[in-house]
Amino acid sequence: MLAEPEQAAAGRAAERGERGQRGEEREAGQDPLGERHAGVEEGEAGIQPRIGRLAPVLQGAPHRQAARQDEQDGAEEQPVGRESHERVMPRSTMLRTPMKRICVFCGASPGRDPRHAEAAGLLGRTLAARGLGLVYGGGSVGLMGVVADAVLAAGGEVVGVIPQVLQIRELAHQGLSELRVVGSMHERKALMADLSDGFVALPGGMGTLEELAEILTWSQLGLHQKPVGLLDVAGYYRPLTDFFDHAMAAGFVRPEHRAMLMVEAEPVALLERFAAWSPPARAERVLSRASS
Repeated sequence: MLAEPEQAAAGRAAERGERGQRGEEREAGQDPLGERHAGVEEGEAGIQPRIGRLAPVLQGAPHRQAARQDEQDGAEEQPVGRESHERVMPRSTMLRTPMKRICVFCGASPGRDPRHAEAAGLLGRTLAARGLGLVYGGGSVGLMGVVADAVLAAGGEVVGVIPQVLQIRELAHQGLSELRVVGSMHERKALMADLSDGFVALPGGMGTLEELAEILTWSQLGLHQKPVGLLDVAGYYRPLTDFFDHAMAAGFVRPEHRAMLMVEAEPVALLERFAAWSPPARAERVLSRASS
């Protein structure tokens, strides 16, 4: 029979042997009962969870939680820089193509000066005569209705894009070649840009100004290579062009960006400049970096 100190020493040795055996089993990926550990490995600071595309905690989680994790993982794998812009500017608008359709921004009101409506009608007839389709906000009232009706009467194509919330308020045109109803103002502008090869602003209010400013900003950033112009009817846009000149003189707008906005009083002259237009070299360099 072993003495009591020797029994204690033997017990400690046996315990150390069992711990060593369990450690070897863990290193081999098995627990003492022969069951594999899923998703853990032993590091210098103890057992740490493995980090993978689907964390072990989500294997038995509700579908919505797993879906959110997949969305987060997918967002992390997207290249940084270009993706956020493409949510509002579809990829297909990022390269210039031969002109087939012109987007027209204009008011849902006819304005007080009858020359505004006359210019809208003339622009519509000119587009149709040149074989250019019209893309616009889809309304049947104001200058929107005038330009759309003029293109249709001349046998041209008209595509309207209108948010569902404005479909009744702006009295969506029911006689168009195509009417697309979208979920938001952001979707409206992105789709109009995607469908168009150039942009013209007729007289209008805050909505027209906002649409023009955004499409100019996209051009400045090199997100599209499409011409942008004002049809300055009876000097309506002179205060706006004066502001752009003032911003350039104050150092807030570069001369090459100011030159991106073409201004003419007649539709033919503006469309002729569109046909001959090429983007500034700086915009091409920005676009090249965004597409790489």
